Amino acid sequence: MNVQWLTAFLDFRPASFDAGAAFWAGVSGSALSAPRGEHGEFMTLLPPTGDPWLRVQRLGSASPAQVHLDLHVDDPDALRRTAERLGAVLQHESGFASYLSPGGFPFCVVTQPGQLRAPAVDWGSHRSALDQVCLDIPHGRWQHETDFWVHLLGLPTQAAEPEFRRVEVPDQLPLKVLLQRRDDDEGPVRAHLDLANDDREAEVGRLRALGATHRHDGRGWTTLVDPTGLELCATGRRPSA
Repeated sequence: MNVQWLTAFLDFRPASFDAGAAFWAGVSGSALSAPRGEHGEFMTLLPPTGDPWLRVQRLGSASPAQVHLDLHVDDPDALRRTAERLGAVLQHESGFASYLSPGGFPFCVVTQPGQLRAPAVDWGSHRSALDQVCLDIPHGRWQHETDFWVHLLGLPTQAAEPEFRRVEVPDQLPLKVLLQRRDDDEGPVRAHLDLANDDREAEVGRLRALGATHRHDGRGWTTLVDPTGLELCATGRRPSA
């Protein structure tokens, strides 16, 4: 069983779906596909080159905006058995399996992987790449949740700082995975997306022009909020391609 591709899904309430989809298409330099699904609730963000790694979904009106992950694997049954053995809870099955991790983070087990990672986008003044998902884990769930993802993905990790562990994903995957221990001790595990860039000030300005709101500056990153309330970060990491 190998994780062959990762897709980040951005899930929006109906009232904010159009604004959210347009914002993230602008962030990633992608075009929106035609709607699909029984109620036109899904769209794919199509990069100029490379295979898609971002999708958007219209949720029910009572559901909060969130990020979830699709894990594309060569043996979905094997990954499902591993996930359930490690404590994941099956939510539903309908052509794919949807789970919650032990800490409450939603993910799906799917097939149909991509093959070609999209390069960083050149904006003229600088380049950027939406290339990382960060799982935000409450302090009280940290050990259980990090153990879950380490064993589920079957990949080595390294401690970046006391509150971070980086999963060493293969270079061909479109998203890096970062595990972050939050200071708070309550609530489910959530996630946000991060951008690598070669000029953070210019990237923050670009994101704000698209409609993001500045929240705070951290140690090597700037946290912003999209028009739907989802966080994202412009980091000090440089694009790898």
